[in-house]
Parts: sequence; structure tokens; C-alpha cells
Amino acid sequence: EIVRLEAPGSDEEQARNGFGAAIDVSSSGIWIGAPGSDAIHRFEYIEPGSGKLEGQSPMAETDVTGALGASVAAGDDRVVVGAPAADGSVGRVVVYERPDEGGTWPATVIEPAGALETIVDGEVRCTDGEAAGFPCQDVDLLSFLTIEALGGGPGEGVSDIWGWTDPETGVEYALVGRTGGLVIVDISGSQSPVVVATVPANSSGASDIKTYENHAFFTGDGAGQHGLVVVDLTRLRDVAPADMPVTFEPDAVYDGVASAHNLAIDTESGFAYVVRPGGGGETCGAGLHMVDIRTPTEPTFAGCYTDDQGVLSAGSSHDTQCVVYRGPDEAYTGRQVCFASNEGVLRIVDVTDKANPRPIAAASYPGQAYIHQGWLTEDHAWFYLDDELDELVGTTETTRTTVWDLTDLDDPTFAGELLGPDGASDHNLFIKGDRMYQANYQAGLRVVDISEPTEPVEVGYFDTTPYGENPPGFNGAWTAYPYFDSGTVIVSSMNEGLFVLRPVRPLVP
Repeated sequence: EIVRLEAPGSDEEQARNGFGAAIDVSSSGIWIGAPGSDAIHRFEYIEPGSGKLEGQSPMAETDVTGALGASVAAGDDRVVVGAPAADGSVGRVVVYERPDEGGTWPATVIEPAGALETIVDGEVRCTDGEAAGFPCQDVDLLSFLTIEALGGGPGEGVSDIWGWTDPETGVEYALVGRTGGLVIVDISGSQSPVVVATVPANSSGASDIKTYENHAFFTGDGAGQHGLVVVDLTRLRDVAPADMPVTFEPDAVYDGVASAHNLAIDTESGFAYVVRPGGGGETCGAGLHMVDIRTPTEPTFAGCYTDDQGVLSAGSSHDTQCVVYRGPDEAYTGRQVCFASNEGVLRIVDVTDKANPRPIAAASYPGQAYIHQGWLTEDHAWFYLDDELDELVGTTETTRTTVWDLTDLDDPTFAGELLGPDGASDHNLFIKGDRMYQANYQAGLRVVDISEPTEPVEVGYFDTTPYGENPPGFNGAWTAYPYFDSGTVIVSSMNEGLFVLRPVRPLVP
């Protein structure tokens, strides 16, 4: 027998209210969510086990709105209902309990766990495995700014991060990609960082930031007509403390692309590489869109490179590092070479002639899932590569970083690997001297000794998500920037904010 269950109102009203968006069944009845009207409906059995239903039992009213009923999990004595859009997408949960003697089911509203608080009142040493509640080893916490302290509202987060040191004043700045644009933070007083300026831009789930000739360049992913935004960072010198934070308008916007996932800049040659562009302009088949930025505020299109392989789509690049090559393979000395993480392969490309880029080699390895990002050692002899999905799909049980020997660019060879202590997914890594700084999502910052290139060893960490275990997944540390002369390392953590850290010497070379 087929039974039609209906909420109050017409068919049109039920459709508008999303009646049936979530359903669960228990001995207490059938529970049906209607998130469009912020409601949960209960149909109870006339007799237990009879399969016959009637009416709707009254539920206690709450003031929770924001797609209440989008999810529901029912037990015999209680039901848990989600409202993911409540409070600006922070979310709420309502738990209804079975009453002792019939009647209305009382409700309890559960709010998220206590939010992290900004820490700007002095350095917190990593002692006995923790600093201010954050798990750590040999990495001290200098300060921490929450999303709110960075000017973010409900539902906002951070993604990429980069750094800039003013060559005239020596002031160190963190450049933080927030959902609504770029945030510039003075961290020279690392224990009391100050938000100096913001640069609004189209809302983006992932901004990527790099610098060249005292200018910041940043992209936005899934951000409509965002373009490549250019900001003259020397303007920061003229901002009075009493006016902070100020709002900067861009000094230029390159509109040859609309949205893009990543950005690389070869600071020696003066070319930017907009990676996986989409949504408008010259998308280069989701590959590398090359831009001449030698005059930073007058960027001009230089060429495309589109690969012939990919996991999500043929030709798609996910990230790249491009350099004037100075490594052991003398055949390419002085050439402009990109090391592109192209989902299905590590692709090495000679891009000296932007009108005619030439693939050099492609490398892959057993158990790969999604070749995500990597970085060269300073002598260009080795490349360290992360795979964002191998932990998630189960081709490795713990975080895996692979090592590539670049003695012969035409034939890069797998030379070793680093296996992490847990299953956290790896994201971005960068190298300074004989240290590698990894942002491994829920495992946070990991500091790795690579003085023996094929035998990397983790020597320190700082977990930016102090919520328990570190499983595979896409929350937590996005990028760690280690290039300040002071030894300070800044880390962006997606739902937490900006961490200003200092690895304990001798971790810092």
C-alpha cells in the first residue's frame, strides 16, 4: 500500500517549503524535513508495527531559522534536526525528546562549540605538546587572529596566504585571502599583529596570492568576473595607525581571465601564470594562462599552455611553480621552466617561448589519486610533490609526500617518500633551505628536515585545528609561508584564521 504524506498547505506550498528534503524513520514515526519553511513534521503510527500512520504530533516551537529540516536523524526517543543556514551559515541543531506521557515533544537547541579566541597578548611556548590548547612540537605560537578579527563575517573563511617584506621599512606583512577579498596584516610586531588594509573583491572560495616588485597579485576561484587583481603594497607606508584598517581599491585588474584557482609568479623573469582559469576570458583549456607583469600595473597576455592529460578534465592544471632553471640538467640552464601539478601527471614544460611552450616530460607513480602541488629545492635538483586525494581514496594510509630526482629533466625519477603520522590530506608545501613547510589540512603545519633529500624527516608541527583526530578531508591549514628573514612562519587555516608561528631553533636554518 502506498501512503501519501502531506504537510499543511497546497502542493505548491509544499514544493516551495521543500517538504521531503530530509526523511528518517524510527519506531517513533516518520520524520520529514521542510527546510523552506524551517519545519520538521512527524507522522506517527496508529499502532506500533501496524504501518498505518495518522496526523502530525506537535513539536515544540523554537526560534531557529535557516533551513531547519535540511537534515534529520531519528531514534526511538529523540530526533536530531539540522539548520545549516542558521546564523549566517554557522548552523544550529535542534534535538527533540520524546515526552514521558505523550503531548508536545520538547526541543533543545545546540549551538557550535565555543569559538576560538584571538591571541595577541604574548608568545605562547609549545610546552608538553601544546600551546594555548593547540597540539604542537617545537613550534611556538606568537599570535592568532580569528576570521572575525580579520574582518570576516558569518560564513566567511580564509584560503591562501603569502608574505611581503617592505624593502624600505623592513616591516613584514601577511597577505591573507579571505572570502571577500585580500586582508593585509602587519606582523612585524608578531605578538600583536595589526590589520592594516583590505582589498575587496568578488566572493571567492579560494584566493591565491603572490608578489612581484612590491605588488600583490591575487585571483579568485568561482568568483565571476574577478580577474587578476594587482595592488601596490608600498601604499601601506602611508596608512596612519589611527586609520587602520583602510580599504584599498586595486591599482589594476587584468581581465584577460575571469576566475582562476591558482597563481604562480616567476619573479626572475617577470611572468605570472594564472592556473586553471575559467568562467570567462582566455581559459587556456584550464591550463596555464601566461601574463607579462614586468610592468606590474600593466599586465598583458603572453600565451597559453594546455596539457593533454587530467583527472577531472583533460588539459587541467591545478598548480605550478615556474622558474628560470638553474639545476643539474645543463641542457635547460637559463630556460624558463614550469613544474606543473596537472592532476594526473607531474608535467615539466619549457615556457621560454610563450607562444610555443614545449613539454619536456611527464611523471606519475603507483597509487596516485590527484597530483595537487609541489615545490623545488633551492638548487632545483629535487621536487617534493603532494597528492591531495590518495589518503581519502585509500591508496595510502597516512599522509604521503613524494620526492623526485631532477638530475635529468627529460626523465624525472621517483626517489623517495615521507609518510606522515596520521591520515590527514596534504595541501600546499614550500621549501626554504633544508626545511620543508607543509600545510596538511587538519594536521596543520608540519616542518620537515630535507637535508637528506630522499629521506625527509618530520621535526616539528603545529596543529591549527585542535578538535581531535586528523582524518583525510578538506578543513584546516591551507598554506604555510616560511620566507620571512625573521624566521616567522604564517599559516592560514580555513575556518580558524591567521596563525603567526615560530619553529624552535635549530628547526629554522
